[in-house]
Amino acid sequence: MSATTTPDIVASTGIREAVEASYDLTVREDIELFRRQAVQYTAGELTADEFRPFRLRRGVYTQRQEGVHMIRTKVPGGQLTAAQMDRLAEVAERWGGGRGHLTTRQNMQYHFVPLAQVPDALHALADARLTTREACYNTVRNVTGCNWAGLLEGEIFDVTPYVRKIAFAFLHKELTDNLPRKFKISACGCPKDCSAGAMHDVGLRAVVREENGELKKGFRILVGGGLGPLPTEARILDEFLPVEQVVGRIEAVIRVFNQFGNRGNKNKARLKFVMRERGFDWLREQIEREYADILTNGGIASPGALPDGFGGYQAAPAPLGLGAELPVLSNGHHDAEYEAWHGTNVTAQRQAGFSVVTAYISQGNMTAEQMHGLAELARKAGDAALRFTIEQNVALPWVPTQRVKQVYSELKRLGLASGGAREISDIITCPGAYSCNLALTKTMNLGWALVDAVKGYDDPGVRALTIKASGCPNSCGQHWIGDLGFYGNSRKVNGKEIPYYLMLLGGGYDETGVMRFGLAVQSIPARLAPEAVKRVLDHFLANRQEGETFRQYVLRHKMETFKQLTADLAKPAEMFPEIYKDWGDDVDFSLQLGRGECAA
Repeated sequence: MSATTTPDIVASTGIREAVEASYDLTVREDIELFRRQAVQYTAGELTADEFRPFRLRRGVYTQRQEGVHMIRTKVPGGQLTAAQMDRLAEVAERWGGGRGHLTTRQNMQYHFVPLAQVPDALHALADARLTTREACYNTVRNVTGCNWAGLLEGEIFDVTPYVRKIAFAFLHKELTDNLPRKFKISACGCPKDCSAGAMHDVGLRAVVREENGELKKGFRILVGGGLGPLPTEARILDEFLPVEQVVGRIEAVIRVFNQFGNRGNKNKARLKFVMRERGFDWLREQIEREYADILTNGGIASPGALPDGFGGYQAAPAPLGLGAELPVLSNGHHDAEYEAWHGTNVTAQRQAGFSVVTAYISQGNMTAEQMHGLAELARKAGDAALRFTIEQNVALPWVPTQRVKQVYSELKRLGLASGGAREISDIITCPGAYSCNLALTKTMNLGWALVDAVKGYDDPGVRALTIKASGCPNSCGQHWIGDLGFYGNSRKVNGKEIPYYLMLLGGGYDETGVMRFGLAVQSIPARLAPEAVKRVLDHFLANRQEGETFRQYVLRHKMETFKQLTADLAKPAEMFPEIYKDWGDDVDFSLQLGRGECAA
């Protein structure tokens, strides 16, 4: 950020207050600049191509529907306060049709917002220290973090301070304002890579090392990962880097990407293509060169440049005096529905007497009323803070264990008490052709059909699987890393377009904890995808071996088995009227694409 402070501001308010005041002034000026640019575009003084980068830098996408836009709000690490959640609800009420959508990058999105109303929505978000800046475009996107940071047994260390520091370090900077393509960062403090670092441009995983008799915090750093049509697994750049050096190290990676990324072909512009084409050894050499320069001459976010912990994002309050307003209900009698919910949606914290409660948000879609309800529940039952998870749910930490049943009752009232969080029925999808220009299929409607298809399976091995779906090959729904994955495409049969999904199997973590990509089986008509899932699950139940993971089972049987298993679905002998319709539609499918704007 290039904002400056004046001596008068510093003298009257102090350094931290001066920085925050300057930050706020910069944010407001940027929003008003965007308002003027939007007016110029509407008046015909800017072309669509001229206006597009201005719009995308502010986290504003066009939609398939003419005249309305999607706004994406960044929530670093997914952590926000109850007050911020209330503000997100208010924005949904005023400008978002009463709804919001959670993404796999811990963002909140609003759809169908007229362009003229966007600046007012951005100001309202800024009032609560929330920003949409660089949630889109060729920039550093929202930094994702562990859902359970600071809460669970076995954690190496809490990565939250570093997520916030990284998020602010690269916000609104000249270096990161116009990269060759988007740049994604994740951080994880757990023994298992819960934030999927292997699919990121930079993935951080907490490590503790003993040096001179003292324990020192650091990160194992991966670089060059990504999904999309050509998934690439990240490579290890550093086995251990001290935490105080992480911002400079990431800056070195970004500098190399900015210099050598392919600006002539956006389909080959990600860092993973630099690594694939030039080799990892070359990439590492260039990163070392830039990092040496940063250590000698300083970088854009030199240590001490900002007050510690300041990130333009309001931190959660300390967990003191929790749950004082929520009555305790007897835990002596539980019904079966509550027991099932508790088994999947409640996790004991390492702090004795407290639990994390996960509110199941079907495919990330919430109403404003539900957002307000969750904010109030966080105040009454927890630490007045919430977390957006990478599974598109909302977690409430610091709930006193004796009040969990009352939290369940309140979630039930809000329509958010479904069990099965992080199980097979907790299906991850992108919005698809509901709003996205690039999508071919309406992924969320498929998601609801798949929930119905799997709800009858109670085997623990099946319940532990994941399903992830995208409306196109670009992987916004992370289909490559689901046990079962789907992405939308289409085929023409008898002169008519039919919506299809390519089915993938065996993605996710292998038995050693390493992220692996799924293997493509074949494309299945959208209307028959649920049947394909049931056939695979039934075959798995009948043929798995003792102690075998789903991926091991898939690899043992090979793709030909699953192609034969679903061959009659891929090419149906008899066509029926519904096969020409996407899920949720009552009209025949038609292939309509706009200009893609990278919705992930």
